Amino acid sequence: MPVRSAGFTLLEVLVALVIVGTALGASLRAVGSLAANSAGLRTSMMATWSAENRLVQIRLGREFPAVGKRGFDCPQGELKLSCEEEVLASPNPLLRRVEVSVIDSENRRVLKLVQLVMSPQ
Repeated sequence: MPVRSAGFTLLEVLVALVIVGTALGASLRAVGSLAANSAGLRTSMMATWSAENRLVQIRLGREFPAVGKRGFDCPQGELKLSCEEEVLASPNPLLRRVEVSVIDSENRRVLKLVQLVMSPQ
């Protein structure tokens, strides 16, 4: 009776290598996706800060902005952002609707925040 030596056959080793290679490929795709999502979340967070800054300025200054549209730069860190503020009249003459949109350097709107402002009578 022939003695069989302990160890793996070439076929078993190849199957294990294919499994490990597939797992590593999936891990690399997941890490790449997380990195892309991280940049998007960072941009969104910075854009939110820019829009909230303008809305807080209005509240703290007790402004009652005139109806109309205007644009201004609102960078955050090294991120070049621009804001568009649109003030709309409401059915109640004591209220105005203020919409602040934040646009990135590629001319895409990242987000839009809306707030009602009351006349400081």
